[in-house]
Amino acid sequence: MNASGSFDVQVIPQPQDENSPAQISRMLLDKKFHGDLEGVSKGQMLAGMTAVQGSAGGVAIEFVSGTLHGKRGSFLLQHNSWMQGGNYHMEINVVPDSGTDELKGITGKFQIILEDKKHFYKFDYELK
Repeated sequence: MNASGSFDVQVIPQPQDENSPAQISRMLLDKKFHGDLEGVSKGQMLAGMTAVQGSAGGVAIEFVSGTLHGKRGSFLLQHNSWMQGGNYHMEINVVPDSGTDELKGITGKFQIILEDKKHFYKFDYELK
């Protein structure tokens, strides 16, 4: 199945941990989804910056809850992203066995699209 829509995101930088190198930062994620997925998510992201402008890496986990095509439940998304020369690469997948309620058994890939400073998503998923 395919789902699409838009989302609003708030990225909240967190204080630097005294034991972490300056190249590593942590942020909280707070999202509101609209469209085929109606709901919210809370997450955390770790980012690693390099000395080369336009190159970095990041990982994140977010807990999504709401309705997907009318089915209520929650699931986890795992992000693996990197940037090289200003070009973004993202892999976002549903964490296996994380679906609850009517979304139990969900698997899939999530895609973030940024257009004119607005966030959109495409979500290819299966319910087993």
